[in-house]
Amino acid sequence: MVAPDTREHRAPPEARGERVDQYLARAFPDLTRSRIHGLIEAGHVLADGQPAKPARRLRGGELLVLHIPAPVPAVPLAEELPLALLHEDRDLVVVDKAAGMVVHPGAGHASGTLVNALLHRVKDLAGVGGELRPGIVHRLDKDTTGCLVVAKNEQALVALQKAFKTRAVEKTYLALVHGVPPAEGRIETLYGRHPIHRQRFTGKVKEGKNAITEYRVLETFDGAALVEVDLLTGRTHQIRVHLSEAGHPLLCDALYGAGRKALE
Repeated sequence: MVAPDTREHRAPPEARGERVDQYLARAFPDLTRSRIHGLIEAGHVLADGQPAKPARRLRGGELLVLHIPAPVPAVPLAEELPLALLHEDRDLVVVDKAAGMVVHPGAGHASGTLVNALLHRVKDLAGVGGELRPGIVHRLDKDTTGCLVVAKNEQALVALQKAFKTRAVEKTYLALVHGVPPAEGRIETLYGRHPIHRQRFTGKVKEGKNAITEYRVLETFDGAALVEVDLLTGRTHQIRVHLSEAGHPLLCDALYGAGRKALE
């Protein structure tokens, strides 16, 4: 397996005024323009320690750092990994996804995912709904634990996809947050990728998809609260973003503002 790659390059003075994506395409001829653009959009290109934008103009002298994730295998491989099966029948399986496990292979996570574990444990799963994400009809964030339903055949896949799309499936989340929010609330915003920190999302955009989160406080502690959350939409990182931007980030969520220091 090809390992991740990190490259450093100092932009010379004569690069002043040139777009960072165009300059990097010349500096690294083994990388295509689209590959470089994808790395920038994913937040994997830094200019003097800050995420770069494709159209950023160089001033000359910047230290450019490219973090290139390991390539994802064309077809996920079966791996013997810990996997908690809660239910299995001829049509589907329900697993308790562990915190720290990514659902399917992607940039930076070529192996060790839930899909790799499922291919080892579940017979005839390969190819259901496609080779890259066999049986997957919904996802949970890497650091989220909880039930995840996986289809074992095409008929079940179509039925489950329809159920999730029409919101016939009810999903409830529990979260420990920093501070004590109002007893209940509804957060509705437009939603999109953060304009500067490209690995993050935000509800503070002028254009984007609609995102709605409802919550209620179940229990309060000294400086923290346990909340029950219902998603009326399913955007990436939605709970983490909405609660953080409401002033109550999830405990230990370093990406959105309340890392482990919040527990001290």
